[in-house]
Amino acid sequence: MGTIEELEKEISQIKERNRRVESDKAWETSRARKMAILVLTYIVATFLFFFIGSKRPLLDSLMPTLAFFLSTLTLSFFKKAWLDSHK
Repeated sequence: MGTIEELEKEISQIKERNRRVESDKAWETSRARKMAILVLTYIVATFLFFFIGSKRPLLDSLMPTLAFFLSTLTLSFFKKAWLDSHK
């Protein structure tokens, strides 16, 4: 068993780790992150479709962007269902 000072230090370290984990979780679930990924997905897809000679790269880029957006909506549903089944 550690001394009081050692235990206080461990508790402080755990609290700091929890703050970092909560910040990371907030970012992972934020709308800002999703919007940033949507915009980047659209830009990369547009560049790719332009590079391969698509006749409508701006329009064609909407499909992968929309697919990503829909996947972010359904993943939370499946995650909740999975977590509920593993309690």
